[in-house]
Amino acid sequence: MALSRSARRTSRWLALATAVASAATVAAAPGATPGAPGVGDPYFPKMGNGGFTPLHYDLGVSYHPDSGRLDGRTTLTARATQNLSTFDLDLQKLTVDSIRVNGHRAHFHRTGDKIVIRPDAPLSRSARFAVTVVYHGVPQPLSGPIVFGSKYGWMKTKTGVFVACEPNAASTWFPSSDHPSEKATYDIRIDAPKGLTGVSNGRLISSGESHGRSWSHWRESRPMATYLATATIGKFDVRTGTTPGGTPIYVATDPTLPTGKVDVYGITSEATDYWSKIFGPYPFEETGAVVDDMPEAGFSLEVQSKPVYSAVRNETTIVHELAHQWFGDSVSVKQWKDIWLNEGFATYAQWLWAEHRGTTTAHDAFRKAYNSLPANDPLWKIKVSDPQRDTMFSDAVYERGAMTLQALRERIGDKAFFKLLPTWTAQHRYGNADTAQFIALAEKVSGQRLGDLFHTWLDTPGRPALPGN
Repeated sequence: MALSRSARRTSRWLALATAVASAATVAAAPGATPGAPGVGDPYFPKMGNGGFTPLHYDLGVSYHPDSGRLDGRTTLTARATQNLSTFDLDLQKLTVDSIRVNGHRAHFHRTGDKIVIRPDAPLSRSARFAVTVVYHGVPQPLSGPIVFGSKYGWMKTKTGVFVACEPNAASTWFPSSDHPSEKATYDIRIDAPKGLTGVSNGRLISSGESHGRSWSHWRESRPMATYLATATIGKFDVRTGTTPGGTPIYVATDPTLPTGKVDVYGITSEATDYWSKIFGPYPFEETGAVVDDMPEAGFSLEVQSKPVYSAVRNETTIVHELAHQWFGDSVSVKQWKDIWLNEGFATYAQWLWAEHRGTTTAHDAFRKAYNSLPANDPLWKIKVSDPQRDTMFSDAVYERGAMTLQALRERIGDKAFFKLLPTWTAQHRYGNADTAQFIALAEKVSGQRLGDLFHTWLDTPGRPALPGN
């Protein structure tokens, strides 16, 4: 493929990474065995991969909107967690042209959405290694009941592509260990036709135009789950600056969209600073938004550092997605069954925002939501702590998850509750956590036994009694 200047820089970086990884690899790896073909998540048993820990992705993607073709080159730097004879990467439907491990051509074959890779020599436990995959094809969005019945992943727009990959669509556009427990840092280089802007995670390192193409290089230096990566491309008006609290901000908006009374830049700035007071310091180097024209998506996603919106959304949606920067992005789930730790918290943040604005209290918002749902409503039938794959984004996860937090707040009091939230985000910053850990921390901070509360609101089907009743 034709490489842009940014892609040539990628090649030089890859040569250095390969040299470092090769020096660290011990030739002899006695008793080497294959890495597991999945991390063991019951909802997505074949996603993610065993035998290694991802450390850094260097992605180079060149997109051609007329044909929909993507040419990609991804280098994953990882550390082996066992003596490794073969290992897998997730890549859905795209064609692999070549694979090298530590600069040496590797054997590989496809098994469904897995690439099974055999290095020319086994990898020793604890060794760092670099695997480079060159690939091409037309990425296809995923569909099904999981994400509100909407398509998701790599979605073509009128001018480019809208990329929103939760829960399992990152591997539709780059080879990866596609599970939120497999976090890594990223360099993402986007090559597109001149006049289009490529927007990704983290901060913009460089950008430019040459030979009829535009390019941009983004760097996310904080660990990130694969589904939070984006390479959204389109015609955008870009506004940059700094929030009053000092966080850099980057907002890209499709100029054809009517903005109405929604000040995306202003709300993003204000909410970032406010949540920093409530949830703890902002966890990333930049905040922002990407507002695209993608009506077929019908949803927004908490892309790390810059949520993506498929249209101009309201203030409530913006504060929800920004709350995810703490709950979901910085602190990510260990398994998808704990998704309420993302969505319940972000929904509760909407109630906190209304309280901040003075329009209603979280207490009243809780009761309004509760009273709007009769005992026979299907929402009460879902077990929030394990909602099952096809209903993992059901209203119950959002609404009943938020109700759980307000019930907790009313049990332990404001002092303990507002100590708990930043303590949680600090303890698990850039890592992964589960429901049991949150309960344990809530009990430690409050000095109370809370198993009955969480069992009632998260584990037990049926409409619980209101607190105090």
